[in-house]
Amino acid sequence: MRRDIEAGSGAIPLDIGDSVSFAKTVGESDVYLFAGITGDFSPNHVNKEVMGGTPYKERIAHGVLSVGFASTTSTLMIEKSGGKAVSLGYDRIRFIGPIFIGDTVTVTYTISEIDQENLRTHADIEVVNQRGEVCTVAQHILKFLA
Repeated sequence: MRRDIEAGSGAIPLDIGDSVSFAKTVGESDVYLFAGITGDFSPNHVNKEVMGGTPYKERIAHGVLSVGFASTTSTLMIEKSGGKAVSLGYDRIRFIGPIFIGDTVTVTYTISEIDQENLRTHADIEVVNQRGEVCTVAQHILKFLA
């Protein structure tokens, strides 16, 4: 069922089930730049020797980096809507499986709820790797600006 959220100079058409996706191959530079920006130099992310001795066998990307990729999809959804909105945050974030350097992840952002009275949308986010394995899930809230 189509719902319109009043914002700005007109109504923004959105449907429950509207979806956008973003895909990216996670490079070593992504992990190291993210480590530098955040200060998170955990061996999990930057020490090949240490991780070689774990069940993972190789370095894994920061889970929060996948949330950054999710932010890209929320921006794509705002652009798709034609409106203006801000993020009110992420809920129920879970890092289900690892993202390895060299993995290609696809982030899918799907509108699951529309709150017209409060000018908000809720969305389900899923990050999967090239093998179809779920790596990250979350929920996101957008607040449309009137």
